[in-house]
Amino acid sequence: MDAQRAQDITSSPEMINVTCQGKKIYIEHVDQDKGLATIHPLDQPEQKQSVPVKELEEH
Repeated sequence: MDAQRAQDITSSPEMINVTCQGKKIYIEHVDQDKGLATIHPLDQPEQKQSVPVKELEEH
């Protein structure tokens, strides 16, 4: 995924299915300049992490 699409997903009023390394995640924030996204697993909102947006897959 690219940074612009990740940003579009965070702005969407609909829940869009996205995974990172096979796990369903929620995108909290996208840093388009750095190409990073702050994410957390859907079932573990306390486990925030930053990952390259290229690791995210839309389903």
